[in-house]
Amino acid sequence: MIKKNINNLFIYFLAAHAVVWTVIPSISNQNLPLDTIEHLAWASNLDWGFEKHPPFIALILNIFYQIFGNQDWGYYLLSQIFVVFSFFIIWKFSEYFFNDKKYCLISVLLLEAIYFYNFTSPEFNVNICLLPFWALTVLYFWKGIKENKTSDWLLLGVFTALGVLSKYTFIYLIGAISLYLLYLIFKKKINFKFLISILPFAILIFPHLIWLTENNFATLSYGLSRTGLGDPNLFNHLKHPLIFVGKQIGILVPFFILLYSIISNLKTKLNINDKKLLFLLVINLIPLLLVFSTAVIMGIKIRTMWMTPFYLFYGVFFVYLLKKNIKFKNFKKFLVIFMILFILSPFTYLYISISKTNKRTDYPGKEIARLVQQRWDKNFSNKISIVVGDEWFGGNLSYHLRSRPKWFSNLDNAKDIDLKGGVIYVGNPKVLKKLCPGIFGTINPTGICMIGSK
Repeated sequence: MIKKNINNLFIYFLAAHAVVWTVIPSISNQNLPLDTIEHLAWASNLDWGFEKHPPFIALILNIFYQIFGNQDWGYYLLSQIFVVFSFFIIWKFSEYFFNDKKYCLISVLLLEAIYFYNFTSPEFNVNICLLPFWALTVLYFWKGIKENKTSDWLLLGVFTALGVLSKYTFIYLIGAISLYLLYLIFKKKINFKFLISILPFAILIFPHLIWLTENNFATLSYGLSRTGLGDPNLFNHLKHPLIFVGKQIGILVPFFILLYSIISNLKTKLNINDKKLLFLLVINLIPLLLVFSTAVIMGIKIRTMWMTPFYLFYGVFFVYLLKKNIKFKNFKKFLVIFMILFILSPFTYLYISISKTNKRTDYPGKEIARLVQQRWDKNFSNKISIVVGDEWFGGNLSYHLRSRPKWFSNLDNAKDIDLKGGVIYVGNPKVLKKLCPGIFGTINPTGICMIGSK
């Protein structure tokens, strides 16, 4: 009976999380966030890679666009599907570590105290897209080690590839897994059946590798440019790692407050011979240490949001580590603090959305698209098939216009395009007036140039 109640409580939590974080941004935001619009722009014109990121998020958004069109709430829902599915995977993983479902529940509920999984989760971006594949990779790596089934190793290869195709920071998890594999090989505790995971990984990743070579490794160049690499200041090798550590501590403060509410003390003994504990140490700490080492060696900035998937298994790790210190008589206290955090986060999000102005989510994308469509219908008979501009202005038009035109980033990309299809250039009015031969106007205060057929 208790087990059933725990299972039901977990399901209620997942449902509540998904509903709250779908509804709140849907009613408070006028426009989708920057990253979501950007990725939707890519989704309008699929390729095996893009300037900033690998292709998988664009594929997912393209599929969802076929279902929801330009209904904003559908993309907030998509983001929460990825989050709650990741929570579900963590739950399934935790069952291998705990006999009592209450520990499994606590392991997942603790994640609600990390703002990556609530406050920032409405913005569907590559960091959110990464979450389920990070979780699935760890789960099937563990299953592969324990059960050595061919299907588990093959699925490990699939999910690892999808993780890389979501965002390159996935390599930090691959690094942790590789170190653990080396340890198992050294201890002769694994056979080489795991190598079959390379096959699906290679098959899935190969088209993107071809795209990278054909596009001068544009994605890698962009990623490095975001880090500040190339700055000769040696102080960065100290400053950036310290800033990184400080931010991570700040992020985890609510997590540890919630954890502390259900334990008697923080004292524990690390038993390195405990295989489960060793595994949890590796997958939780090694990726962070690798990121920190990158910052130290290269002197680069590590952006906070890049760490979104890194804490998925922190609940399982700390509950397993402190299991003997957990006092279930404090469970009500734990739930009270949990509910405070659960309610406070969306209300804070709502308050910021309403009170702060000039945010990306205040952009009148729908209204601008309506005005553009009206002007187009007055002057042309064909449909709008292409939008040329940056990811924000151009991406918003591509997303909101009823014809769902393909998006291109700049004028150069449009040279070989058949202009008879109906093209809109969007961008700097002064630049466009000189370059565009079509009907020109300015809307809020972006330049709009239209080329179509009567």
